[in-house]
Order: sequence, then C-alpha cells, then structure tokens
Amino acid sequence: MAKDWDKEYARKLATPAEAAARVKSGDRIAYGFTHLAPYDVDDAIADRIEAGELEGLEFEMALSMRQRPYAVFERSASAEQARFTSLHMLGIDRTIQADGRGWFTPMLFNETPSYWRPGNDFDICAVQVCPMDENGDFNLGPSPTDIKAILRNSRCIIFEVNKNMPVALGPDNSWHIDDVDLVVEGSNTPLAESGSRPVGETERKVASHIVDLIEEGSTLQLGIGTLPDVIGEMLAASDKGDFSIHTELLGDPYMKMIEAGKVTNSKKRDTGKSVYAVAIGNRSLYEYIDNNPACMAAPVDYVNNYTTISSIDRFISVNGCLNVDLYGQVCSESIGFTQLSGTGGQLDFVLGAYASKGGKSFLCVNSTRTLKDGRVISNIRPLLDRGQIVSTPRAAVHYLVTEYGAVNLKGLTTWRRAEKLISIAHPDFREELIKEAEKMGIWTRTSKSEY
Repeated sequence: MAKDWDKEYARKLATPAEAAARVKSGDRIAYGFTHLAPYDVDDAIADRIEAGELEGLEFEMALSMRQRPYAVFERSASAEQARFTSLHMLGIDRTIQADGRGWFTPMLFNETPSYWRPGNDFDICAVQVCPMDENGDFNLGPSPTDIKAILRNSRCIIFEVNKNMPVALGPDNSWHIDDVDLVVEGSNTPLAESGSRPVGETERKVASHIVDLIEEGSTLQLGIGTLPDVIGEMLAASDKGDFSIHTELLGDPYMKMIEAGKVTNSKKRDTGKSVYAVAIGNRSLYEYIDNNPACMAAPVDYVNNYTTISSIDRFISVNGCLNVDLYGQVCSESIGFTQLSGTGGQLDFVLGAYASKGGKSFLCVNSTRTLKDGRVISNIRPLLDRGQIVSTPRAAVHYLVTEYGAVNLKGLTTWRRAEKLISIAHPDFREELIKEAEKMGIWTRTSKSEY
C-alpha cells in the first residue's frame, strides 16, 4: 500500500514562528537564487532578531527577485546581528552592500553546485517551493541552479509553500517530504516580475549588428537586460527561424520568439525542450513555464557546462558588459570598487559558444555613457579603471559589439585588437584612444608592417 504522504506533511507542518525557532545564533542560512527566498519565514526570523534573541547570522542568497526587501536585513541593525553574502547582485543586494553588511562571492556559475560541501555548508536552508504533489514531492520552481546541492549540504531544511510558484519540469527539480524537516504554508506572495525597460536607438543599433550574424537554426543564449529584449523582438520579426533555446536565464525575449513560431528546439541536445537554469520575466512567462513539458529546468552545472554548450552546433551567446580596454579585457560587473552585478555565466557561455561548431559569442556595450555630472565618457578605455574586475579575460573574447559595429578579436595581436576596438568606439574618442595606445606600446609605427 502506498504511503500516505499527507500524514507526513501534517506531521511536519509548522507556523513561521515555529520554523524560525530552529534558528540559533551563529547559524549560516541559505535563501537560494531569485524566487526561492522565503517571505513568512524571513519575517519570523526577523522578529527574533529584532527581539534580541539572535546574533551572528549569515544569509546566503543570489540574484534577489523580491516583492519587498529581506525582513532580516531591514529589521537588523548591524553585521553583528546579520550579514549577507551574494553570488550575484541586484538592487536589493547592492543596498545591503552599500550598508556595509553585504559581501560578494566570486564564482564560475557552472561550478556553483560544487561549492556547497562539508566545510562550506549550511545550518539551515529556508526556501519557497511549489505545493507537494500526490507522490510526496515538492517541485523546486523556476530556479534550479544550485539548490539541490544546497539542500544536500544543509542540516535543517524548511520549505515555505507558495501556490504561485510555477511547476518547473526538469530531470532533477524536486525534493521529497521525507527529506524535509519543516513545512510552512506561506502567504503565497506572487513572483516578482522583471518589468519592461525603455529601449533606445543605441540598443537597437547594437542588436541589429548581432541579429545580422545569427544564422537560421542557431541555439540561443541571451543575457539579461534591454538588449536581449530587442534581439528577441528583432528575431521574432525576422525571416529567420528554427531556433533552439539553451540558456542560463529564460526571460521575456524568448517568449516573443516562441509566440512568433520561431522556436523549434530541433537543432540541439534535449530536443523539443527550452533548457534553462533560472527564469525571470513577467507573469506570462511564469504561466508558460508552469507544468509545460516543452520547458526543461536544469541545474547550472549542466546548463552552463562547457562540454554541454560546445557540443551544440551554431551556439549563439549574447551578454552585456560595462567596459572593455584596449587589451580586450572585459569588465561586466563593477564600476570602480562597487560590485554592480556578478560574473554570472558570461565566461561559461563565452568559452562554450566559441568552441561550438559555427558558434559565436557576443559581448556588447554602448560606446559611451553619461555620468551624473553630465560628462560623456567612452566605455572603451585604454585600461580598465582602478578597482574594475576582469569578468572575461582578453584571450576568451570573440565578438565585441557597440552601436558602431561588431568586431571579431579572436587570434589577433595586441595591435590588431586595439585597432578593431578603436574602430567601434565613439568617433569623438578615437584619436584619444590611438594616443593612449601609443603610450601603452601597442600602437607603433611598425605595428602595421607587412613581413
């Protein structure tokens, strides 16, 4: 006779306060990626912090998609009470960092599950999940990333059930009631949506250079931000099609292509399925994912694995960056000493796409940006500014794109790289960049000599 999982569920059912009572001072607590972070349990832990019952807590989270900030941050007063670490920074994470209580964890996204092991484990994992099914399984929702590795390396597991969490089908995206310590029936907060962003003419020009180089039947990985939205819109309206999706982040740009009939998922591994490790978008995206066998949620050590990506022909990777210098070094995550985002899977896909037969990797940046004081500066710099992080090393960069064109840097000397990069810089800064390249010794009279 099949076991009655409902009885096991009832035995482990707890209030948020009862779940928070499991927390001890000095505990390390995982809240997981994007939509996984709890609300009701978070509030209850914050109650205990505010009451002076807890101190020395460390919270691990990443790419925080929230309807409201973390209660444990807003209702704690110092790093002695609660400190925070993040694998990828969004607005909430940056606020915590600016307060002096948050630290960034550098990573290669494809390796993340391997980071969680004895010695780098958690006292408690508290995350939102889908309601339990008839087999006693909880689907883990649209951010499988590294959550199974976190669960395997946590001493206490608390699930907060959210009926608004879409069931994200995948080969390794559920967890059984037997292996859960407590279940909290949450207040069912809707998933945060990404919202629309204004699209400028510059972004459209950058996108057009990329779209021109994407072939029929390519497999796509588009990053996050305005540019992927424009590329998705352009591909949906183009005469190209038969695209496949294998992406770290599944977002609204893909919905435009899917609705236009441009996606077949016929030219890659996992035929017939749009593969992703994280989903962030609007409500229509979450409704599309829910129980949809055409979507495959998978851990990041599969999705972002170099071998997986490189095995797919005509793989196209598109990601944004903040600055590039004349050596070809790319910064995608910081301005000065301020961590703005994270490394994410950029390097994973840059390397994998180039190794793919017919594959292309694009790193994109507007040629200039305007500072708060009104000054316009070039995003192509002689050298990256002090404190800026090299997200993608120069040897890995394939195509670099601005509104002035797309240049292929693979296999070029330092002089040729500088020449190509200056050719797509804003015209107002090209002469200045040439002078700086001369000072750096990578633009000399003999550089262009034929032998």
